[in-house]
Amino acid sequence: MTTVPSPPSFQISPSDPRKVRLTGHWTLATALEVAGQLKQLPEDADSIDASAIARLDSAGVLQLLRYATRHDIPLENLNFREDHRALVSTIEDVADDRPKGKRDYGFLAALARLGERVEDVGREIMALLHFTGENLVKLLRVVHEPRRLRVTSMVHHMEQVGLDAMPLVALLSYLVGAVIAFLGSTILRDFGAEIFVVELVSIAFLREFAVLLTAIVLAGRTASAFTAQIGAMKSREEVDAIRTLGLDPIDLLVIPRLLALLVMLPLLTFIAMMAGLAGGVTVGAFDLDIPPQMYLARMQDTFELRHLFVGLSKAPVFAMVIGLIGCLQGLRVEGTAQSVGERTTSSVVQTIALVIILDAMAALWFMQVGW
Repeated sequence: MTTVPSPPSFQISPSDPRKVRLTGHWTLATALEVAGQLKQLPEDADSIDASAIARLDSAGVLQLLRYATRHDIPLENLNFREDHRALVSTIEDVADDRPKGKRDYGFLAALARLGERVEDVGREIMALLHFTGENLVKLLRVVHEPRRLRVTSMVHHMEQVGLDAMPLVALLSYLVGAVIAFLGSTILRDFGAEIFVVELVSIAFLREFAVLLTAIVLAGRTASAFTAQIGAMKSREEVDAIRTLGLDPIDLLVIPRLLALLVMLPLLTFIAMMAGLAGGVTVGAFDLDIPPQMYLARMQDTFELRHLFVGLSKAPVFAMVIGLIGCLQGLRVEGTAQSVGERTTSSVVQTIALVIILDAMAALWFMQVGW
């Protein structure tokens, strides 16, 4: 004999109009009636008593949970019978696993997404500023308490950051220097002024290209490595273990990497300058019929030391940017492999973008002050 479903209904508590008591069958067979009853519930309802429901299945639980989510009703304010709690706890885990709706490509939706991205960028900037201040304070603490400095860790990272990256930085700088000399000679040859390629290559590399190329290479190579290393430690709860032991993760993980970058990036920048100038000498000798002795003599006559100092002055700033962003993104990993990948990508993108922005601002500033 088939049982006729009892229609779902609700009653409002006479003592408190925000409390609702549900009765009847809240099942798949009465799903349409359930939806209608839920639409009639008071808008200000903040507590639902489902203990008087005669029959309840997964469809009824799912409708109730989604109603509570839409109306900001805490799940603890939903009261179910003891024999229904196992079903409810199971449905809670999959209540939000619905297929995502189609993306809205309208103007207002695009404007909303733009606002969300701007807000995300603002949060990232504030987090970076806070992290920078924290590290500056702890760097000063290391100056007053040198025993906090992990020399072995710093030397290890100096090898990874500097020595291991030197061949790549030198090769790229040499090739870019040759390309700049070749392109410059192509234009200057029409005016019979190929000799000015010397000034073009030397000024461009001493002021801009050497430090920018080095910083971009380290942004892709070193910032990502810092994020992946610290992020893996965070996902394995090693950072929490460090804090449990009474140690500071900034002292152990961040400051040695920052100091290694501060030491090695100016040295790599100088090597990139020499490699770029060597590329210009090579093109001058083989394409412009400028002997190396003449090329070097011309460079000596036109060389100004301020160009070297302008390029080297940017290196410590870029080193701080690369180190801080790489370590910050690593410490913000949430514990999953996907989070490690997302933060690694974010660190590379943020570092390269910020390095280029700072380089452009510095170039404008040096130009305005006549340096």
